[in-house]
Amino acid sequence: MAAQPELIKRSQMNLKTQKANLLAGQMTVLAAAILWSTSGMFIKMLDWHPIVIAGSRSFIAAVFLIAARLVIPPPKGTRTKALPFWGNAIAFAFTVLTFVIANKLTTAANVILLQYSAPIWAALLGWVLAKERPHWEHWLALVFVSGGLLLFFSGGLDSGAILGNIISIVSGMLLGTHTVFLRMTKDGNPRDAMLAGHLICAVISIPFIFMHPPELTISTVLPILYMGLIQMGLSSLLFSHGIKRVTAIQAILTAIVDPILSPVWVFLLVGEKPAAAALAGGAIIVTAVVVSSLIGLRRVAHNQSEAPPVGKPTPV
Repeated sequence: MAAQPELIKRSQMNLKTQKANLLAGQMTVLAAAILWSTSGMFIKMLDWHPIVIAGSRSFIAAVFLIAARLVIPPPKGTRTKALPFWGNAIAFAFTVLTFVIANKLTTAANVILLQYSAPIWAALLGWVLAKERPHWEHWLALVFVSGGLLLFFSGGLDSGAILGNIISIVSGMLLGTHTVFLRMTKDGNPRDAMLAGHLICAVISIPFIFMHPPELTISTVLPILYMGLIQMGLSSLLFSHGIKRVTAIQAILTAIVDPILSPVWVFLLVGEKPAAAALAGGAIIVTAVVVSSLIGLRRVAHNQSEAPPVGKPTPV
């Protein structure tokens, strides 16, 4: 009996830690999404071949991640299975490539809208590959997110090139696949998988650099350095940190603020004001993400409170 208060105290501390980890995961994924949202305007600014942009950006990001690995080595004894590691790396590399190519072929709004079909693929693949069955609030959030995105970019889908739109859809499939595989490496070292993805992307771009040599000026070097070091390098660290603390579908729902912020940067830089429909769609998306996350937090607390105390047998 004397040990009971101690067990209750320990259970409460575990609950607080679990909730804090979940919140920290969502916040780091959110920070990564904010950095991702700045990519479209810089890709449009650079008059380089899209694969050269993608490869150069990934090479710089890879150097950043290697340096980060030397400063903060991965925990000893962590090993990632081959399938999730290479599945993650390959899916990530081709997500980066298709995103940049699509941005050069169609409008940025089209790319974002079609790529962010990714939550649907993440939900389905997460169920099959990672055994993470989505909860009802995730499915409901996906419905609202899809409706919000359609409202957000209403009238813009038909204006883009067909090839760019198709590549954007493929990019969304790859992004969902990458997210699930990254989640599957949570007990290993997802940072190394993303590093491998950047290196794959950089290697693929080498022939294109010789065929389409980029013009190196201050106006081109500074954007590519930002995209490599901050927009891709730092965001990779943040996302790989956060994905270990949330499910694949929670991560992709949180990261979907990317398409909300992208037109905001355009407005701040060139004064392009979003339409009322875009603002309404953005509000629906934010609400869906927040509500889904809060329900997830409440479920964690509920499950923890119903768990039997340490040392007490679980009923069978």
